[in-house]
Amino acid sequence: VWGVIHPPGGQRVITCSLDGSLRVWDLRSGKQIGADWRDGEKETNSIALSPDGKKVVSGSSDGVVRLWDIDTGKVIVKWTGHTKDVSSVSWSRDGRCVLSGSWDGTARQWDVESGETILKPIETGHNQVWAVVYSPDMTLIATGGWEEPLIGKPEYSVKICNTKTGKLVATLKGHTNAVTCLAWTKDGKALISGSWDNSIRTWNTTKWEQTAVLLEHIYAVYALAISPNGCILASASRDHTARLWNLDNGQPISLPLQHAEEVNCVSFSADGKRLATGCDDKNAYMWDIAE
Repeated sequence: VWGVIHPPGGQRVITCSLDGSLRVWDLRSGKQIGADWRDGEKETNSIALSPDGKKVVSGSSDGVVRLWDIDTGKVIVKWTGHTKDVSSVSWSRDGRCVLSGSWDGTARQWDVESGETILKPIETGHNQVWAVVYSPDMTLIATGGWEEPLIGKPEYSVKICNTKTGKLVATLKGHTNAVTCLAWTKDGKALISGSWDNSIRTWNTTKWEQTAVLLEHIYAVYALAISPNGCILASASRDHTARLWNLDNGQPISLPLQHAEEVNCVSFSADGKRLATGCDDKNAYMWDIAE
């Protein structure tokens, strides 16, 4: 299970998996609601819920970005152009645009209403893009991945680009392996990155300086999520745990949430009282974190 989201109402979650499906689950019974959502045979790597809760966007290994209607479970539109796996998808806060990142090294923006691509593909400078996210004010795009120059050592950075022009604004260096996930704080003042180097790093967005390094995970960090109130960070890791962090001081809030296998994704419910995780054991889990 590589993606998990909470649609409105608080009684369901939607997951995506490398088996190529999206599935809706009833939280009370734990059972699947309706049939699988399927379109094509390739793995589904990433999903994101629209701000209005009515649509889901997914990224797949066939290079296609798909927009789904949450009520029907059917594809509304397919966006093509990426030449390799789509690793990450993200919505703009106003719900008008979708951002996708791919192992082809580009990020693309899509106009949800017209179905057209916005600008040209953004050549990020990464060999592979693993993570993409819009800033809360939608003026900036952050991408994470890795770069392998023709001469010299590989580099592992976060790139900041202007949304309207696609031009590079800043390059954030500090990670020592591929940057796999990104989260922007609600107030826009900090960007958080997770990496194959086992670390989580926070960066201020005024001077683009690193402000903290969180080092509790012992293997790669795969996913990040910020609680609705903006106070808690959740992380998912290859070390078979998910963790909760106090964003104010960077300290762990609780003991690690142990899983049987690698944890690939995390997502908060709208009220912030529950955390969903997706695991390599083919299951999704719901955790009560209200305490």
